Amino acid sequence: MDDVSLGVPQPILDALPDDDGNAANDMHRAVEGLETRINRAIDDAGDDAEAAGFVMDVVEHLEERAERYDEFIPELRAWGQSPIYAIAWRNLQADLIAQLYDHEGLADRLDHERNYRIVEDGIRLSDVFKD
Repeated sequence: MDDVSLGVPQPILDALPDDDGNAANDMHRAVEGLETRINRAIDDAGDDAEAAGFVMDVVEHLEERAERYDEFIPELRAWGQSPIYAIAWRNLQADLIAQLYDHEGLADRLDHERNYRIVEDGIRLSDVFKD
């Protein structure tokens, strides 16, 4: 499997308020760290299935973080605070997932891994509820 290249989309950076650039720098560092971890896991994986499993773990983590940021938005608004940073981070998580699925050859492997996990979870769940 080829290495993954991730980035922070310019529209997300453009949506950030004009400040000292800390949020943009934080986003770039977070994405670089994520890219490094993914590529290290791909290089260390025994096969493409193992690498896809790790990337699927990352996708699930990004989905959870996007949901968490999304939950902050109404709370921030209720307190009279701007939710722009929560929106930007939520959008970044979603865009990173899209970037991973856009990676050549990875989308099919991720779909396969997600379907495998759904079936595996369903089988385990049915085993728990047997009489």
